[in-house]
Amino acid sequence: MVSVNMMTPSEMQKRVASRARDLRLELNLSQQTLSEKSGVSYGSLKKFEQTGQISLESLLKLAVILGCMDDFKALFALKSAEEALSLDELIDDGKRKRGRK
Repeated sequence: MVSVNMMTPSEMQKRVASRARDLRLELNLSQQTLSEKSGVSYGSLKKFEQTGQISLESLLKLAVILGCMDDFKALFALKSAEEALSLDELIDDGKRKRGRK
């Protein structure tokens, strides 16, 4: 099994799609039913399950119906002070004022 840290974006897309499909089937939902409940077109859902490609908005709509919306809360979360790697990180408020490029 490949570590999540060593996956390419394409591999991660396919893994997320596979998990979504498995959850859909576990909930005994057809693609058509999930499409109707979520507001995601049938074609987009079918393409997502086959390729992993989907818009973020559509992915979030599916997550609501599949009961996985909470999984997105930790995405891009700032590290807490306990997770800081150095004293400098503890002192720094961690909020960037602007980008460098």
